[in-house]
Amino acid sequence: MKRYLILEDGSSYAGEAIGASIISTGELAIQTGNFGYQEALTDPTNAGKILVFTTPMIGGNGINAIDYESINPSVKGIIANDVALNISDSDNFQDLDSFLQEKKIPAIYHVDTRALVHRLIAKNSLKASIMDTDDEHAFDQIKALVLPKNKSAAVSTKNAYAAPNVGKTVAVLDLGLKHSLLRELSLRQINVTVLPWNASVTDIENLRPDGIIISNGPGKVAEVKTELTPILTYFYRQLPIWGVGLGFLVLSDFLNFELADLSEEYNGTNYPVIELHSRKIWQVAVNIKQLISLDSSKVLDQQYLELHSNLVAGFSDQQNKVIATAFNAEGAPGSRDAIEIFDDFIKMMV
Repeated sequence: MKRYLILEDGSSYAGEAIGASIISTGELAIQTGNFGYQEALTDPTNAGKILVFTTPMIGGNGINAIDYESINPSVKGIIANDVALNISDSDNFQDLDSFLQEKKIPAIYHVDTRALVHRLIAKNSLKASIMDTDDEHAFDQIKALVLPKNKSAAVSTKNAYAAPNVGKTVAVLDLGLKHSLLRELSLRQINVTVLPWNASVTDIENLRPDGIIISNGPGKVAEVKTELTPILTYFYRQLPIWGVGLGFLVLSDFLNFELADLSEEYNGTNYPVIELHSRKIWQVAVNIKQLISLDSSKVLDQQYLELHSNLVAGFSDQQNKVIATAFNAEGAPGSRDAIEIFDDFIKMMV
């Protein structure tokens, strides 16, 4: 079945349909990872996006229960050059088409994704729709559509829940939390309580935590700042705090670091960062639109410079018990180069 990806700039791309047959609209986003498509499309940070995969083919290894980053994906669609429609016969895996139908996610393949990526880079940001036609009425609809705000509020848990263990207690503020972050904490015997994005100081204080994590998520700093500023004001310098992804941006804004827009959104597994003191280089997974520019006189224990942009993608401050990473230290998808960040955070709680 033929379907169309139409963009708000008036262009369209035809391809073959799989997945749900619904009409869907979202923000077009490039996904540059060569693997980990399941993790990418279930990552809550991609909420509201139509993901364009740059890898030549997706779907070959199927879907499995272990690699979910959220149970109910919030992406609006996926676009691919090619899709493997059949996988090895196994009760432990589900083919991509069946998964997309089950989760009500539309997809189009046999699309010239290289041309699409070049267009998106030139425009920086585009609304897009997956539709049955590319007529004038369809373009009028997408131009008039206003994309939803504060997607972190939409994907965050509505009620606090526990991921129990026997070690230190950490309160995780869920702005769009990935399962893999909880998994890595559990492996280190961290006792976790996950809280909604708009939890109060009292909610956190009642847990008597040894540390706080502000998770990754799909929103913008301005959308969550009002709720998170009182928490940072109260707990900064009292407890170790780690900000990841959107949490990195929130923490950086709180510390009055300058946020710099990237020329294009980073969304993939292949971004190199270098720690400026040790000169250690990691390849990390990033899903973010901004990094930070730090004053050269600012004294920090560690700074992680992203080598494509020459902007700072992470830092730590031992004296004030702060770690912030634009990248996902657990990878998922991506390398585990930065996995030691988990251990650095735990050491701050000792």
